[in-house]
Amino acid sequence: MKLVIVTAVEEFQNDVLKLFKKANIESFSSSGIDGYKNIPSVLKTSSWFPSKKGGNESRMFFSFTDDEHIDTLFDLLKVFNKQLETNNPIKAIVVPVEKFI
Repeated sequence: MKLVIVTAVEEFQNDVLKLFKKANIESFSSSGIDGYKNIPSVLKTSSWFPSKKGGNESRMFFSFTDDEHIDTLFDLLKVFNKQLETNNPIKAIVVPVEKFI
């Protein structure tokens, strides 16, 4: 068993859900997050009362699953990212799980 973590801008939430389904990953969780690309520009705009939000609305999805499902998901993500017209690809990582209950 491993932990797969996927991050994407909010606009791709439905796409990620479809990709999880195609990969037969039925059990997963998600959370809203703020994504940042350029730390120096964020620091420049930081103030006590910022006029606008600094990060991009993003989603993080995660699931405890096996290698077979992860491999399928990664193949689907590669195809999806190749077709993008933006510079916001869906990102994914895999973390091994040593123990679980």
